[in-house]
Amino acid sequence: MLPAAHRLRRSVDFERTVRRGTRAGRSTVVVHLLVDPDAGPEAGVGAVAGGAPSQVGLVVSKAVGNAVHRNQVKRRLRHIAAAHLSELPVGARIVVRALPASSAATYADLDRDLTSSLDRALARSRRAS
Repeated sequence: MLPAAHRLRRSVDFERTVRRGTRAGRSTVVVHLLVDPDAGPEAGVGAVAGGAPSQVGLVVSKAVGNAVHRNQVKRRLRHIAAAHLSELPVGARIVVRALPASSAATYADLDRDLTSSLDRALARSRRAS
């Protein structure tokens, strides 16, 4: 489960991350990563010791499938993302967009694709800064 402080909720944050963030994708997911250089302890509600927490948001559209499939994909992606929170820079915002192929993917496939996309996005973000 993704802790409350690590959930991306506001549509403004989703939009900013998707528009300004680094993008990396695979066959089942696309990851948008935005690292806020100004994220310090005073960076808003939910700040943790050492800076603002990294936050993750999910976008699973109706193209993925019916409500049962979408919720299954969301649960799997939430669990996988929670396992990667410790690897993220302080103040990072991540939007994970599930592609239609994610509904037929196994947990292992989603884990592999999300991990790979996240690693590529982090590498691109480090090169850009």
